[in-house]
Amino acid sequence: MKELVELLIEKNLTIATMESCTGGGVANAITSIEGASEILRFSAVTYSNEYKIKMGVDPELIDKYSVYSLEVAKDMALKISKFANSKIGVGVTGKLNRYDKNNLQGLDNEVFVSIYYNDNYYNLDLMVDRPTRDDNKLYVIDEIVKKLKEVINENN
Repeated sequence: MKELVELLIEKNLTIATMESCTGGGVANAITSIEGASEILRFSAVTYSNEYKIKMGVDPELIDKYSVYSLEVAKDMALKISKFANSKIGVGVTGKLNRYDKNNLQGLDNEVFVSIYYNDNYYNLDLMVDRPTRDDNKLYVIDEIVKKLKEVINENN
């Protein structure tokens, strides 16, 4: 994460996150690094459909594709980027090996990530099979960090 924060500072980029299953883990990891206040604009933990919608996610996308979908992750990334006036938006939604009686669609061990940057989307579809919820969260966060560094390096 230190490398990512330093890269964001060096490139004069800002980031905002809308996280569901990671529970703000990406934002938490960023704020653990000195200088994070220069690059982190805003973070929202939108654990429920209601609050995803309040943050601007299109309810028709949730109805059509399920809250656990790449389409919703992309909309989360776009909307948080616009809301925070940030150059990069990250959207994360999915299930960490958990059945959700309120949202029956989607696999119980799949997480969707979308990074919105320069009017483009960079996506991850991750299968989570670690023994604990914390292990799965850490895996997803690590994959997001890798993808962010890749995207930034390829586009700057």
